[in-house]
Amino acid sequence: MKKITVLDLLSLDLKENDDLQLKCIAGRKGLGREITVPHIDRPGLELAGYFDNFAYQRIQIFGRGEFAFIKKIIEENNMASIEKFFTFPFPCCIFPYGATPEGFFIEQAEKAKCPILQSPLPSPEFLGRLIRVLENIFAPQQVVHGVFVEVFGIGILIKGKSWVGKSEAALELIERGHSLIADDLVEIKRARGNYLEGRGANAFFGHHMEIRGLGIINITHLFGVGSIRDSEQIQLIINLETWDPDKIYDRIGTTEMTEEILGVHVPCLIVPVKPGRNIPILIETAAKNERLKQMGYYSAREFNRNVMKWLETDSAGDSNE
Repeated sequence: MKKITVLDLLSLDLKENDDLQLKCIAGRKGLGREITVPHIDRPGLELAGYFDNFAYQRIQIFGRGEFAFIKKIIEENNMASIEKFFTFPFPCCIFPYGATPEGFFIEQAEKAKCPILQSPLPSPEFLGRLIRVLENIFAPQQVVHGVFVEVFGIGILIKGKSWVGKSEAALELIERGHSLIADDLVEIKRARGNYLEGRGANAFFGHHMEIRGLGIINITHLFGVGSIRDSEQIQLIINLETWDPDKIYDRIGTTEMTEEILGVHVPCLIVPVKPGRNIPILIETAAKNERLKQMGYYSAREFNRNVMKWLETDSAGDSNE
């Protein structure tokens, strides 16, 4: 089971629309508490004293409604629900809008060693960012061997055995203006349950390539920052394999093949490699063809329909003679 600590959440290097802008205002001794689920809870009923089915495994979020209720409880000197609330081992409490809870709430948090976090963001914006961050952290993932490139806006995972020419084909694609995302080890996550996102499994080596005979090369330094990307959706898998003269390869393309990764089926092609075949151009063509398919146009199906029409027309002409 994957898990992170509250301190890990505070330490995340999040940018732009993912930045949670969190800081700890109390309960620092509990920053080692673990977050084990990618869900959040709004503890309204619990503050009222109803703890049946309390989702205490989740991060507790206090919006304006919960914040006002805490203030009302303390003003009425009805502290029992707050005291009982802190007997549960939830990861932490977070207050958007830059709100700071009443002193008694802080005292109970310190006593229970429960982190109290604060963010200046309004609740709707903060919740959207936090859910997105947690989904990314807890998303199912695996690491595969291959080269991941972006070609004409299509994320292509190039797979195949060693020495088949994956890195060399990717290098030619980069030379032709496309982008490298990862070489050798690709970390794949299932984002939002229905699509795959790939990035380098090692952030330090992510934009380097190993080319036999040359060694390790730095793609950013050689081709510029425009030649790399940090992550991309995997939209096509191309398996390179050494040409087998006894194997029958698809020559029309009417058969749609897919490969399953983390429960998601991705369009897949098998491209045989032999001297004289320009693999980078074939990959570029496959990327353009995949874009057409995403727009609803299937070249192979259109060709098949035209052939059938021609056969029907030719047959009708023969019958009229």
